[in-house]
Order: sequence, then C-alpha cells, then structure tokens
Amino acid sequence: MKRRTVLVAMAAAPLGAMLPLSAFAQKPIVLGFAQVGAESEWRTANTESIKSSAKEAGIDLKFSDAQQKQENQIKAIRSYIAQKVDVIAFSPVVETGWETVLVEAKNAKIPVVLTDRAISSKDDSLYVTFIGSDFTEEGRKAGRWLVEKEKGNPGPINIVELQGTVGSAPAIDRKKGFEEIIKSDPKFKIIRSQTGDFTRAKGKEVMEAFLKAEGKKINVLYAHNDDMAIGAIQAIEEAGMKPGKDIIIISVDGVKGAFEAMMAGKLNVSVECSPLLGPQLMSVVKDIKAGKSVPKRIVTQESIFPMEVAAKEFPNRKY
Repeated sequence: MKRRTVLVAMAAAPLGAMLPLSAFAQKPIVLGFAQVGAESEWRTANTESIKSSAKEAGIDLKFSDAQQKQENQIKAIRSYIAQKVDVIAFSPVVETGWETVLVEAKNAKIPVVLTDRAISSKDDSLYVTFIGSDFTEEGRKAGRWLVEKEKGNPGPINIVELQGTVGSAPAIDRKKGFEEIIKSDPKFKIIRSQTGDFTRAKGKEVMEAFLKAEGKKINVLYAHNDDMAIGAIQAIEEAGMKPGKDIIIISVDGVKGAFEAMMAGKLNVSVECSPLLGPQLMSVVKDIKAGKSVPKRIVTQESIFPMEVAAKEFPNRKY
C-alpha cells in the first residue's frame, strides 16, 4: 500500500519537482578569458581560435577584450573570480604587476593559465601553466636569418627596430634573442629602436620618423610583428624607396598579410608565431578540471618563412 502511495505522489508532482537535468548531465566547465585586445591580424586569429575551440570543446567561455590596458585585464580577472568560474586564462598585456590579482584567484582556488605571453613573478605557484611561443628563440631565428643573408657583406649594416608594446614579453624577448645573435659581429648596428605598439598605424608613424632621421643609411628593418612591418612598408614606399630591396625587412608572426607582402617582394622574411592556441588551451583546461597534472611550460612548434617560399606556403595559412 505504501509503495502505491509513493508512485501516485510522484505521478502527481509537477515536472519542476523532478530531479534537475544537471543531476544526469555534467555542468559545462566555465572558462574566463581576458584577451589583450584586437591590435593585429595575429590577435584577431588568436581570439577566433579560442572562441571556436571553446565551442567545439563544450566549454562555457566568458570573454573580455582589454583594449591593450592592464587595468582592464585586472578588472576582468576580478569579475571572473566573483563569478566563481572554473578556470581563468589570460594573455598578459605586460609582464609585471599581476601578483595582487593572481593571489586573489589563488585564494579563491581558481586555477590560472597564461597564454601567448608570460608574466614576471617570483611566485610561479600563481599560475598552473604557460602555453605559448618561445619569443627569445623567435628573435634568434630573425637574427640568424640576417647573419646568413649578409655573410659576404663587409658592412656596416645599419638596423632600425620597431619594438612591440613596452614591457610586454614578446617585445622584451624578441629584442633580446635578436641582439644575442647579431652582437657577435660588429658590422651589425641597431641605429634606432622604438616601440610601434604592435599596430600597423604606429609602425608606419615610427618608420616615417626613422626615415626622416636616418634616410638612406637604413639597411635593415627588424619589426617585432608583421602588422608594424606592413605599416613601415607603406612609409618606405611613400619615401620613394623599395621595401624588400632598398631596405631588408624582417618581421615576426607569419600572418597572411605578411605572406602577401612577401609574394609582392616587399617583405623578406617572417618568423612564425602561431596564434592558434585554442585547442591546446581547451585541452589543458579539461585536464586541470579533471585533476590531472600539466607541464609548467607548453611551447608551440613554429617555423620561419623567407619570401622565396611564400607563394608555395600561402595556401596552407590558417591565419
């Protein structure tokens, strides 16, 4: 009799009183991602990779664009802590000044993943892992290519440098790696070096200033990303010179725009820095949530593309 009563009671109960679906289906992992901004073709591809990979992985992505401002990223991270997301990931605008907010995340027991750029901190327990390129090695690759190209040239070889955002990991490391290689030969001289903030417009503006100051003394331009190099190409052409011939141009990223410039003979070489970090990030987020251990450093595999191979490689480019 008792059993029958229970069955009737269940049948009469409203649907809402039944067990929620979440008792049967796992709740999706919630990932809070604080992006640097949308300063370049590279960054746009990076954002797209993260958004599409989260969708494919069934991860609930909370996304914010910091517009190149550290305070905006810190605000976003605090918002993710308040929302009690499962994992926080971000690509830091600059290397320093993160300890306070990352301690807050640690105290809230929310694991943090760094993507694309590292931070400078004595306490590496503030983040689980860093996924991204070896920026110093990218600088070395650029330097090695130049040394090889100018083997028989007695010099002097005057170089101007368009640096990335001041204080950012790629700007610091790409400069360091490049200088490490060229310093062994005194014929290579960096005569001007200034930030172009990783943007096309600033790259053009700074290159115009370099050309006014140094003119035909400039033999080589080393740009920390393709967007600045493309801006600089416009400045060189407007000054009546031939980019890629009168001035050798080396840049970093390997975006489609750089391949187009190489195929047009205006850019000599681009060192690859892959923005397609989304699949790796989602895999790591799932491993962290499952309690698996992940390596402290995950390096992306990359190549270097001189203009001679641009036409052949162009159809394979995903960004």
